[in-house]
Amino acid sequence: MKKLICAKEVEALIQQGGKIFYIDEDTILTPSAKDAAKANGVEFSTAQPPVCEPVACETKACEPAVACEPAKACEAPSIDNEIIYSVLKAMADKGLLQGIIESFSNQAGKPYFAEHDKCGLKVVRGNTVSYEALDTGNPSDKVFYQEVINAEDGCSMNAGFITIETCNFDWECACQELYYVIEGTLTVTADGKVYTANPGDSVFFPKGAKVAFGSPNKMKAFYATY
Repeated sequence: MKKLICAKEVEALIQQGGKIFYIDEDTILTPSAKDAAKANGVEFSTAQPPVCEPVACETKACEPAVACEPAKACEAPSIDNEIIYSVLKAMADKGLLQGIIESFSNQAGKPYFAEHDKCGLKVVRGNTVSYEALDTGNPSDKVFYQEVINAEDGCSMNAGFITIETCNFDWECACQELYYVIEGTLTVTADGKVYTANPGDSVFFPKGAKVAFGSPNKMKAFYATY
């Protein structure tokens, strides 16, 4: 495992009067360690450190020799608690923290992420939507949808996303339906005539219309029904 040497290890050596910091080839030096060494004339060396030996005393008993210890790797720096507190306090003062907490609590069991406002506004993040299969009567059809707006939002219409991939199926509109093609190609067959809608196109169906939906590729659309 590689060792990480920080500025505090270099400073400890300087306080002991050392000028050579012995390391091995697997040691990683932080920029702060290099700066501290350069500023104090300390050199890093991969040579074997000399063995500490007791020094004979001239007039009094020697003190026990202190064994040399290899430099210890420093722990990864931790985020200061005061910084965390300052960030959270700033968010709370601006009313952002409560909104985030409420948003996450409201997502429990939801197949998509949405932000809400007390006025009734709802923002659905389209890239978080998970889809479920739409029963077309043919299990092999690749048709999926997800409703994101309905009566739970105090809305009198329903809306969501739908995808159709390389298949066709019959459909009878139980209400008024509006589709906006986001990507791919949507084909609609009505009275034997095929209509094609591409990204940016909108298609409206009156209640009771009997058509056939399809796509030669993978189509994604946003729909609203009323």
